[in-house]
Amino acid sequence: MEYVKLNTGAKMPMLGLGVYGIDTTESILSAFEAGYRSIDTASGYNNEEIVGQAVRESGLKREEVFITTKLSNSAQREGRIEEEFAQSLEKLGTDYVDLYLIHWPVAEHYVDSWLALEKFHKDGRAKAIGVSNFQDYHLEAIKKVWSVVPAMNQIELHPFLTQKPLIALCTAEGIIPESWSPLGGGGGAKDIKDNLLTNPTIADIGKKYGKSIAQVILRWNIELGIVTIPKSVNPERIKANIDIFDFALTPDEISAIDALNKNQRTGPDPDNFNF
Repeated sequence: MEYVKLNTGAKMPMLGLGVYGIDTTESILSAFEAGYRSIDTASGYNNEEIVGQAVRESGLKREEVFITTKLSNSAQREGRIEEEFAQSLEKLGTDYVDLYLIHWPVAEHYVDSWLALEKFHKDGRAKAIGVSNFQDYHLEAIKKVWSVVPAMNQIELHPFLTQKPLIALCTAEGIIPESWSPLGGGGGAKDIKDNLLTNPTIADIGKKYGKSIAQVILRWNIELGIVTIPKSVNPERIKANIDIFDFALTPDEISAIDALNKNQRTGPDPDNFNF
């Protein structure tokens, strides 16, 4: 495993398991067995209890597992931020999370939501805080009020959506970027995922290293300093996804993957979501 240092000084694994849609402990336990030590969940996934159960069943110490969860849009709109955060801790069976994120920049609420997260950080219940799906102008809005710089911005990112300007802004602010849907599978966009996972440019790079297209894409994330959280329920794919720390891409190979960008989303647009 490789690690990144957050602006809090904490170390976070560069690769974790995304658990959107996972409703049993088996996949999470398979991930722990394969060497994963970072789990990404959210209040809106309705599986925080399952994550907590898996951590307990794993036999790992709490401090060995980096847990991320997220604030829901409904809690922002309804003013239930403190209540939902407390419920997340209870469901996870822990008195703190390693990283707590605003899941989406809900208009007219996300700035106040950020101030609430700062309180959770200052009282020690959220060791680090950050945002998800924030564009540059969302970051600029909370910058006007923040006393704590976000540790993370989790965004949709893959070779068809490289988000270079946003990554540059995050880097300049000391905010670590993290990719959700790194293999292009978000939002049920099967055509995009199929096109990405059969891409000849990435396939040729993979042949050189004896790696799959998915493994090359995940390694591309790591090379760019981007934390990544692929989701899988298949134990063999879970093992394959973490098997990316024994090779490195060349600058030319990274550039070739960068050049595949189409600014093509598979998930919701942060400026136009209705949930």
